[in-house]
Amino acid sequence: MAIIKKFRIKSFKSTNNIIEFRNVSLSYGNRLILDNISFEINEGQIFGMLGPNGVGKSTIFNLITGLIAPKNGTILINGYETKSFPIYLRTKKFKVGYVPQYGGYFNDLTLHENLKAISEIIITNKNLRPERVNYVISKFELDNLKEIKAKHLSGGQKRKLVLALALLSEPKVLLLDEPFAALDVLTIKMLQEIIVNLQQEHRITICICDHQARDLLACVDVAMILSNCKIVAKDTPSNLVKNIHAQNAYFGDSFRIN
Repeated sequence: MAIIKKFRIKSFKSTNNIIEFRNVSLSYGNRLILDNISFEINEGQIFGMLGPNGVGKSTIFNLITGLIAPKNGTILINGYETKSFPIYLRTKKFKVGYVPQYGGYFNDLTLHENLKAISEIIITNKNLRPERVNYVISKFELDNLKEIKAKHLSGGQKRKLVLALALLSEPKVLLLDEPFAALDVLTIKMLQEIIVNLQQEHRITICICDHQARDLLACVDVAMILSNCKIVAKDTPSNLVKNIHAQNAYFGDSFRIN
């Protein structure tokens, strides 16, 4: 954890809420997923979500992006109630980027073709597209992979491509769905440093959900534990692992972060 923490710069972080859930509930049929949950994500924060499978972590991402609507409650982004904003307007107005766990790119296009195709959709000024594409290629050190088809990239290279695609729109909020899944230790460390640098250099608010608890806690400012449709604990990583409710619901009593 200390290896990642040394990259952290916290002085610019504000206490302004960029995302807020107020008494949000959601059900799929008769199955309750979220039960009257409330939490905030502050501007410039790296925020983590942990919990068992099916507890509602990806559902929260879908609620933020507008793929689904809550049964009850209110979701605010930058102080605006989001119910009246469809997906495309929500993305454009609030500059929300999303990196899915799987896919997010065109398999049979090269890395450069992927970036060019998405830039044509999201960057209105066609004169700015090459500049932005070249910027993210340089940012993620992808120059030597430009002409390789996405389907032939390694797992870590695909994650970098999808992050680069998300950054083309210069998001203010970035949602990362299980970014560390099925990756080797060195690739995870590389992604952790990229995430922290995005916060440090661009002041992007980042929300991560993952099952790799140690890897997630190594690069977040605050994390929350979801269990049985509720938020059982929310705190800094060092405090969270000591929280008895978090231990009972998720960590157990032998979990350590370093």
